[in-house]
Amino acid sequence: MPRIPVPDVLLRVLGRQLGGPSGPLGALVARMLNKGNATTVAAAVDALALTGGETVADIGFGGGLGLDLLLDASGDTGRVHGVEPSADMLDRARRSHRDAVASGRLELHEATMSALPFADGALAGWISVNTVYFVDDLDVAFRETARVLAPAGTGVIGIADPAWMGRQPFTRHGFTLRPVADVVAALAAAGLDVEHRTLGDRDPVFHLLVGTRPSVRR
Repeated sequence: MPRIPVPDVLLRVLGRQLGGPSGPLGALVARMLNKGNATTVAAAVDALALTGGETVADIGFGGGLGLDLLLDASGDTGRVHGVEPSADMLDRARRSHRDAVASGRLELHEATMSALPFADGALAGWISVNTVYFVDDLDVAFRETARVLAPAGTGVIGIADPAWMGRQPFTRHGFTLRPVADVVAALAAAGLDVEHRTLGDRDPVFHLLVGTRPSVRR
């Protein structure tokens, strides 16, 4: 059966929604993100190796799955921050995580990776999955994410393989796809020691870039 081409206007809408879900369609995209990113988000949280009581963040949390996993991993005495530029996703998270917000275990912020609302060294760890496609300047963003990490703190970037992403027609709209090596280099330039891990052996392979802030600044 011949493949039916998707109209460009629909691809533009999808690209825009993936970069910042909003409205009724955004709710559907949020559920899709939670399902499609589940393995990568879980692996990113595992890579933080939390033992309980830490202050951590999900930067660009989208559908909110990472918030749930970080709340579980950081335990009753931990504190989780959710950072998200989409006002609709923030409202969704306030509703779906009402108890955690009310108790103070979860704090939500309307902000971007390039301007985080945290003091220097405030976080033991953070995750950010499938977000860097929408970041204009990685050097600025990664300096900011490194700034908020405590000494020996860990940040995890998750991205789908750029070659696979480049074959998806929706990525022509609002996505910046970079070689994995460029993303690793930007993390290292921000002062992080980077370990590159891969998930899966079939398309799309996902890349976890685990960056650790040295105990002593270089």
